Amino acid sequence: MATVMKTTHHGGCPHDCPDTCSMVFEVENGKLTGVRGNPDHPLTRGGLCVKLKDYEKRHYHPDRLLHPLRRTGPKGSGQFERISWDEALDEITTRWKAIIDTHGPQAIVPYSYLGHQGLVHGLNGGDSFFNRMGATVTERTFCGEGSATAWLMTYGPSGGMDPESFRHSKYIVIWACNSVSTNLHHWHVVKDAQKAGAKVVVIDAYKSRTAKEADWHLAPRPGSDGALAMALIHVIIEEGLVDRDYVERYTLGFDELAERARTRTPEWAAGITGIPAEDIRQLAREYAAAKPAAIRIGVALERHHGGGQTIRAVCCLPGLTGAWREVGGGILAMPVWEHPYRFDVICRPDWIPKGTRVVNNLQIGRHLTNEIPMDPPIKAMMCWNSNPVTQAPECDKIVAGLLREDLFLVVADHFISDTASYADIVLPAAMGAEMEDIILSWGHNYLTYNEKCVEPPGEARSNYEIFRQLAQRMGYTDPQFSWSDSECLEHYVDWGAAACEGFDLAYLREHGYVHLSIGGADDRAPHREGKFPTPSGRLEFKSGIAAGGNFVAGPFRQMYDDMQGGEPLDALPDYVPSRESPQTNPALAQRYPLNIVSPKSHGFLNSCYANMEHKIKGQGEQFVLINAADAAARGIASGDAVRVFNDRGAFEGLAQITGDVNAGVVVATLGYWRQLNRGTVNVISSAEFVNMGHAPSFSDNLVEVARAG
Repeated sequence: MATVMKTTHHGGCPHDCPDTCSMVFEVENGKLTGVRGNPDHPLTRGGLCVKLKDYEKRHYHPDRLLHPLRRTGPKGSGQFERISWDEALDEITTRWKAIIDTHGPQAIVPYSYLGHQGLVHGLNGGDSFFNRMGATVTERTFCGEGSATAWLMTYGPSGGMDPESFRHSKYIVIWACNSVSTNLHHWHVVKDAQKAGAKVVVIDAYKSRTAKEADWHLAPRPGSDGALAMALIHVIIEEGLVDRDYVERYTLGFDELAERARTRTPEWAAGITGIPAEDIRQLAREYAAAKPAAIRIGVALERHHGGGQTIRAVCCLPGLTGAWREVGGGILAMPVWEHPYRFDVICRPDWIPKGTRVVNNLQIGRHLTNEIPMDPPIKAMMCWNSNPVTQAPECDKIVAGLLREDLFLVVADHFISDTASYADIVLPAAMGAEMEDIILSWGHNYLTYNEKCVEPPGEARSNYEIFRQLAQRMGYTDPQFSWSDSECLEHYVDWGAAACEGFDLAYLREHGYVHLSIGGADDRAPHREGKFPTPSGRLEFKSGIAAGGNFVAGPFRQMYDDMQGGEPLDALPDYVPSRESPQTNPALAQRYPLNIVSPKSHGFLNSCYANMEHKIKGQGEQFVLINAADAAARGIASGDAVRVFNDRGAFEGLAQITGDVNAGVVVATLGYWRQLNRGTVNVISSAEFVNMGHAPSFSDNLVEVARAG
């Protein structure tokens, strides 16, 4: 009888999610047989979401890429032949060298995002390679850059609340975050507080899974949250609900904010948001009176033209009420600012030649089609950890660009994704249990270790190993390209930082996770006495950055400067209208009268898992939520195939008539594969930036809906 060798290993969820779960890999005879949540981790609590609970099936899916491939048929046909790694790497580097000789290195563009969140193999894993090459720099602003800009303008690089401290909160506002589907393990903390008597308010444009579990749901019109936030500020100031002592000691610009908010009454906001004025007053009074009160904002809050200013306004609320005084009070966005990652070492921005151009990943379709003129034109692109054909806006333009015969496309992926189907060379990439890494978190204050515990199937290789091999063939001899994954981890975290006091990499490998030494759930009140890392050292209602203030915290100065791209920044928060809504663009609304919101799917992680039959069954076929009044006006019955369209494109889904959306709003979730459906939701999304941080405008789009055919 054969001996069965069973072992367990530390894992970390690699997906684009704030939870970054600590996992346990179960291995039998060298094969991953199961995955479960780490029961000892205070946030993971032994549970995983519906996406991850059978992660091993993704590792061994029958459609997984196992060998390098070369295209043999027309682009997009999915016709490939197997080749060796030497053939693939030689062809890639030969083509790249020829392009560099003819057009220069900036004709080559890297494209990646958070298909993997590891420090070694994730978003930034190829940056050092392409910066060494002198390739075009890709600005990645899919998620959080508008939010981050607004946060930095108000608070500086502070992590804000510890997510676990919400268990002490008595009043919790979840704003534009569907926690049940996208932040499940923080939702467990919120539910603990709710069971202990806290009131939970969800502010979202539709009745999400999270909204259905709240004590109170408010549904502002898409893109109108800034008006709601400004009206809350108005009520808090006008009704004397301000913590005057906190404001005088620890904030800057109160008088100017009060003057700005003087006319932003609940009646004014009611006309914009659709929320009754008395509900706005009630929310402001309850929030200001509750001690401690917490706000959790999601990145969806940035996804309309005025998104950055909306977040600025929301960020002012805890300062006005003094919520920061107590554990369980304040606001949480992305606590990554205090994490000790060394992005200067990971990315090597010092290798970028002066004057190198920058293209934005949201507008890659415009660049590939030369709608935004490029000199030199993009002649080659390498894509890893991303699937822009469905995830980026203006998908039809991306497809048109990828169909160019003069574009050489390389894709590293786990499957023949929508983007990989247009590639000239496809490289099989390793998955989570097959490579060592530390998984970045943007939703809590733990470092999470991922152990390599099985070999990749077939000839799959890890992302960083691919870049090591490419660097060797390109003739790059810098020591960084010879580091093992383990050596990378030694260099990629500042182990001597105060946040790492009391532990090191060896400790992390032994235990699988560790909380940063920055205070925790029961004692973290980081701004009880101010201490904001801003130009003034105060919470800035009036931003010193927008006003040209001198920020003194060294490396963050350049971060601020870089994030100011676009239109001039207003020093004070305010409501900035959407570009596309019936209220702000009535001419466009004559043709396309419905606002569309495109949240993440419950059963998919972006486009990951949307090719797996049992995950599709759990999530359901592509659908469109529509109010009964809008459906009746268009002769649509529940279950009908419908076409959703505007000037940018069209997709189809099955109508679900529901009261979960208000009249004038439709909802279609993100992640479905284009090659398995008749288009996907981002085909109708604009690639225009919002007013801060070059963030996306996924919730700032008008459409029409009609029965298909």
